[in-house]
Formats: sequence, structure tokens, C-alpha cells
Amino acid sequence: MEDPSALVEQLLAAGHLGEEAVVEHRGRKTFRGYAAIRHPADPFDETSGVGRGRRLLFQDVPEGKQGKNRLHLDIHSERGGLDKLLARLEDLGAARVQEVDQGPAGHWWVMRDPEGNEFCVA
Repeated sequence: MEDPSALVEQLLAAGHLGEEAVVEHRGRKTFRGYAAIRHPADPFDETSGVGRGRRLLFQDVPEGKQGKNRLHLDIHSERGGLDKLLARLEDLGAARVQEVDQGPAGHWWVMRDPEGNEFCVA
């Protein structure tokens, strides 16, 4: 499991996250409704604990299933390589749907593959 406790503490201290969005698990603060698994050999951000390589993010959502797509993928670029990765994915048939900028919590693009399945690129 990924350990986002450093990021959670930063967001709480800055007022960007409320205590109601946090739960303690095995003595560490983590996001309520989110859990990520990353490959242990891959790089990660030392200040936040967020994986920079192969990573699966599991997220609770309030709405029920709307269609067959229930798996959501986040693809992370190399540091400074977001534009190059976006262009490569577009060349492969993906389309940009929405840019999301959450300030210190992150910046990413929601994209759609040729079959209409959405995924995020950060």
C-alpha cells in the first residue's frame, strides 16, 4: 500500500483538506475513500509518498455504476514529461476531456480512449 501520510499532513496543515476526509490506519493518516498500491521498486515522491511509476488507485465514488467501465487508471508521466505523454496518447487515439488543477493536491488530465473509457494522466 502507498503511504500518503506526509501528503495528508501537508494538506491538513495548509487547510486544503478537512479532518472528515481523513482516517487513521495502522497509526498513519490516510485519505478516507482512497487507497493506492504501487510497485515497491518504482520511484515515489519523498515529500508526499505518492508513487511515480506503476500504481493502481482505488477510490470510493458516490454514484452507482452507470455502465461497464468500473476500473479507472491513472497514468503518471516522468517528471516534466506530461505534455509529451499527452501527445503520445493522443497519437494513439485518446482524447482530452478535462484538465484538473487541484493546486498542491495535483494537476492532471482526464482523457478518453477510443472506446470511451476514461482515465487520468498526471
